[in-house]
Amino acid sequence: MAWLYLASYLFGGAFLTNAIPHFVSGVMGRPFQSPFAKPPGEGLSSSTVNVLWGFFNIVVGYILVCRVGDFELRITSDVIAFGLGILLMGLLSARLFGRFHGGAAPQRS
Repeated sequence: MAWLYLASYLFGGAFLTNAIPHFVSGVMGRPFQSPFAKPPGEGLSSSTVNVLWGFFNIVVGYILVCRVGDFELRITSDVIAFGLGILLMGLLSARLFGRFHGGAAPQRS
């Protein structure tokens, strides 16, 4: 059963990481990609939509990390699962959002 808690912490880290660009862009009043844009994930959503989407991600991340199991910063496996979720979502976000904001790696010819 411990692996279910670790999976929860991994996804919790991913949701909390995904909250950052959406919430920050929304609070700054800037449009940003979201699943609700047309086309999904590529078009821009309003700053209000991004604040709501970011907040939703914070709530889900909180539930997955703090309300499922007994997350403990002194338990290495808990921290590794959480950190891996953060790292994986961070890398995925860098690749996906980098295409639109100049952060993508240059194409080789």
